[in-house]
Amino acid sequence: MDYNTLAYTYQTPLYVYDLDKISTQFESIKEAFKARKSLICYAIKANSNLSVIHHLALLGSGADCVSIGEVKRALMAGIPKYKVIFSGVGKSDDAIREALKEDILFLNIESEAELSRVECIAKEMSKVARISIRVNPNIDAKTHPYISTGLHENKFGVDIDQAKAMYIFAKNSPFIEPIGIHFHIGSQITELEPIKQAAQKIAQLAHSLLALKIDLKFFDVGGGVGIRYTDEQTITPYDYAQAVLESLRGLDLTIICEPGRFLVGESGVLLTKVLYEKYNGQKRFVIIDAAMNDLMRPTLYHATHQVRHYKSEQNTSLCDVVGPICESSDFLAKQVALPPMESGDLLVFENAGAYGYSMSSQYNTRPRAAEVAIHNGEVRLIKHRETFEDMVQDEKTLLQTFIDSDKSNETNNG
Repeated sequence: MDYNTLAYTYQTPLYVYDLDKISTQFESIKEAFKARKSLICYAIKANSNLSVIHHLALLGSGADCVSIGEVKRALMAGIPKYKVIFSGVGKSDDAIREALKEDILFLNIESEAELSRVECIAKEMSKVARISIRVNPNIDAKTHPYISTGLHENKFGVDIDQAKAMYIFAKNSPFIEPIGIHFHIGSQITELEPIKQAAQKIAQLAHSLLALKIDLKFFDVGGGVGIRYTDEQTITPYDYAQAVLESLRGLDLTIICEPGRFLVGESGVLLTKVLYEKYNGQKRFVIIDAAMNDLMRPTLYHATHQVRHYKSEQNTSLCDVVGPICESSDFLAKQVALPPMESGDLLVFENAGAYGYSMSSQYNTRPRAAEVAIHNGEVRLIKHRETFEDMVQDEKTLLQTFIDSDKSNETNNG
């Protein structure tokens, strides 16, 4: 793909996604679980562009959603309601009502208090709420602490004893139908053993619940399989599936898997142009038109995205690649070797398809980037670049109301 042409046509910063790569990733994990009844639910938080979700819907994907907004995106993009899951620790009453109204597959419950609210709302609506409970297995995923979710020190899920009590409560409620059990121990996992341990632990719980006549239908193993950003040794879909399947011997449950980064991470790049170079003493900086508001992961997690350029490999020297935002934490790469750069040179940040645009912001009143997708060699614009007018339109309308009110007060007081 000629990134220079894309950068010229759509300007930079620019996100570019390879939909054919997403298809390959989806089919690989679907194939890995083909021996059992399974449902692959794309974790929309990784990349929530409607065209990306629609592409996965056409492949047969479901959706793992962590807000009612993501539920709406999934349905709008064509994912059937019976393949949509609503997770997350902080569901509001309005979000719960809307999810029950949409009649999605189930809600993942994260606390006793949430279960109580779901029951109350379902009763008010004269509905039966299908639920799963997220169980925290207290397993260390061996990943970055900010994206570890399976330890008791994390905010997610409930412990096994709490889960048992909640399932019994749900079974006895006329307004709750417990149909699934769920765990998710973290993101960007590159070791198989924590997944295997967690699956075994939750499978044991599932056996005990079935013995209590709790009619589970789904075993949701979450997501979290990592990708290669630098030199990580990643888990193959086959090995991942075998670790889960081995734990489920004797359990006739449909497996739900919730990949996000695995499906879209390696499909995307961020294109950015060099503005200037500068030196502070012996320190070299390459200043680009992308910033931490466009790609937050390096600042937030000290994550590494490989950076490519189209200049000679000769005369390289170490530099920090930084953006225009007024923060010292505004960097996209540190201590990388690049040749001398000139204004307008193009840089490509690899593996930016997950948690790139979806975590972007308008900090420093910077418009969010455009997004394009490539499918069967065809380039499609799937998100316009924001303009200043886009950012301030609502505020401008309200500001005029504010100004009119002040003028009215001045007249009355005069």
